Amino acid sequence: MSKNREKLTRRDFMKVSAHFGMTSTLIAAGTLGAGATVSSLARAAESTQKERYSAPPKFQLKFGASGFNEKNLDIQKSAQLFFARDLEERTNGAIRVEFIGSNQICGQTNCVKKTQQGIIDMYSASTQNSAGGAPYLNVLDYAYMFPSRASQFHFFYSKKSEPLFREPLRQRHKMQFLFTHCELRGIQLGLKWKDKPLVTSIDQLAGTKNRVTGTQLGRIAMQLMNLNPVPIAWEETLDGLKQGLIDGAETWMGAVAYAGMAPVVSQCVDLKFFSGTEHTAMSLPVFDKLGSDLQDDVMESAYVAQIFTQGMNEAALTDVIGATNPPRPGTIFAENNTRVATLSDAELRKAEEMCSPEFNPEPWEQWRDRLNKWSGGHDTYQEIYDIAREIPRDTSAVNVPPQRWWMS
Repeated sequence: MSKNREKLTRRDFMKVSAHFGMTSTLIAAGTLGAGATVSSLARAAESTQKERYSAPPKFQLKFGASGFNEKNLDIQKSAQLFFARDLEERTNGAIRVEFIGSNQICGQTNCVKKTQQGIIDMYSASTQNSAGGAPYLNVLDYAYMFPSRASQFHFFYSKKSEPLFREPLRQRHKMQFLFTHCELRGIQLGLKWKDKPLVTSIDQLAGTKNRVTGTQLGRIAMQLMNLNPVPIAWEETLDGLKQGLIDGAETWMGAVAYAGMAPVVSQCVDLKFFSGTEHTAMSLPVFDKLGSDLQDDVMESAYVAQIFTQGMNEAALTDVIGATNPPRPGTIFAENNTRVATLSDAELRKAEEMCSPEFNPEPWEQWRDRLNKWSGGHDTYQEIYDIAREIPRDTSAVNVPPQRWWMS
């Protein structure tokens, strides 16, 4: 698998994109699969470029996709390029998307702010890293509110997510939330844990020092589980995991794979303690300017992108990333000797009782009151918790039925 991914080098890709544009080349690369060559990419990019520029667009939208590019979207299939291509095709070129990834225009923590400032029109990043600029996104991060990836997808498809989640984002942050990938976060242990037995209990992690992302609520959960959250710059995280300066980092397994962490992560402890959601959103003022027909097209493209990531990323977790115990041969985790520590239901319950608002409400009260007020009076934790449990706990993520959440 890794050999196929390396057939087309980054230098080759940049040469083609210099001729046909980055967005056309990215879209073309997404249609070719693992066996692409320079010549096949060039032909596809030329064809894509001609098709995209066959008519002048009514709107040209800048899409700041943080660190995403054609290579890592072949690992974590979170649908950003799929969405851009589908939207252009669906609107017959009336909307043209300029896809700017690889941290060229914005990064995980500031894409949302640059969208709010009008520098870009839409963005993609984790909701957790975006919560600094759009604090209502913290509403997704109550500990153990979502029992499974299926429950996450169910919530984002639910019509109840409109008044409870999406409308407050529009009102408070002027953001039109479109779609998201869904995983649950755990603790990714560095190389100092390489020769230690596979973690089987939350107790084994007590007192460890772990890098935390931009999430405010995630820190509460980590503190309650004695996981010592420390904010460390991304540039220092990989070296910290390699050298043992920190024990681990909180993130999800797809991120370990696509962000190049696998060589320095020895164990992925699947704590499943809060959301890891790589979302795509659009500036609400930009969305409002499109007019009703193109708005409908944007939402339809968001809907099919949501279905795409639901199915494709679930497959990638097992077949590309290796998020199983043991990882499948040929996957990224197998190639890097990254082990997956799957905790028992009893251990997950123990962790939940340590840190969730259901069992330990006091540490959450300040944030819960704040989010409830921002929502317009909803009991945010309880209502999302209840929606997440409308489906059986053992439902497979691919068996969650899609529905158009914005239609009454």
